[in-house]
Amino acid sequence: MNHRHIIAILRGIGPDECIAVCQTLIAAGITMIEVPLNSPQPLVSIAHAAKALGSSALIGAGTVLSPAQARDVANAGGQFVVSPDSNPDVIAETVRLGMSSYPGVFSPTDAFSAMRAGATGLKFFPAEVLGPKGIKAMKAVLPPDLPLYAVGGANPDNFAEYFAAGCAGFGLGTYIYKPGYTIAEIAQRAATSVAAYDRDKLQ
Repeated sequence: MNHRHIIAILRGIGPDECIAVCQTLIAAGITMIEVPLNSPQPLVSIAHAAKALGSSALIGAGTVLSPAQARDVANAGGQFVVSPDSNPDVIAETVRLGMSSYPGVFSPTDAFSAMRAGATGLKFFPAEVLGPKGIKAMKAVLPPDLPLYAVGGANPDNFAEYFAAGCAGFGLGTYIYKPGYTIAEIAQRAATSVAAYDRDKLQ
C-alpha cells in the first residue's frame, strides 16, 4: 500500500471522534495518522483506529518519550512512533517491536544519533525555525534515501519550499485538526493538503 508522506497529527482527539476523523482523512487521501500520547485516552483511540482502519491506513502514536510508551503503542496495534526528540532508546525499542520510528531532530548531531539508533525517517522540528534553508544544508550530509519530514510550520502554502529543500513529506497538526473542528472543516483542510502535496511533489 502506497502512502503519501503526510502525517496527520491529531493532538487532543478523543476516542469518541477518532474513527470519524480518521475515515475523513483516509477518504481525502491521507493515510498516515498520528495520535499523540498527550491526548485523552490515546491508546484507546489508537487501538480502535488500528482495528477498524488498519487495512487502509497506518495508525501510530506521537509524543512518545520512553521505551515503555513505545511498548504500549505496539500493544495497542500502532504501526509507527513519532517523538519530539531523538532518544536512541526509544528509537531502538520502536524498531525492535517492528514499528517505524520518526524521531524529532534539529541538528546534524541529532540526525546522525537517530540514524545510528535505526530511525526510519527524521522529523525536522520545529521546521519553521530551521526553515527550508536549514533543512537543505543538513540534507547535503544525510543519506539521500532517508525520508525527511518538516513538522511545525509546514502547510500547503509552503510545501513546495520544503520539497525543494529535500523533504519527502510533512507532519500537519493544527492546520488539519484541532478539537472543535467539524468533519467538514477537516475534510476541506485534508483535501487542500493532498492537492498541494500532489501538485508540488511533481514539480
